[in-house]
Amino acid sequence: MAVDKITVDKITWDRVGRVTEPGRYMYTFGWLTITAGDLDIWKQYPQAAFTLLAHHAEPDETIGEEFHLGAFDIAPDAPPRFTTH
Repeated sequence: MAVDKITVDKITWDRVGRVTEPGRYMYTFGWLTITAGDLDIWKQYPQAAFTLLAHHAEPDETIGEEFHLGAFDIAPDAPPRFTTH
């Protein structure tokens, strides 16, 4: 049985410059809105990686795409905690 792999863009606190305030920030991929709740998670789990979600609004070519943070993984580099046998 074949399983298709899906690539999901994730972003870490280090990648966004360890911002300390909620807000809308410009990055190379577009605008990212970070909430106080997102920051609370990063403060508790600094290595957490959030799924990067695009807003599906009418794109404005002068502004770029809009993104926000979705689900997160608190230990993205940790080995799986289960076995496959």
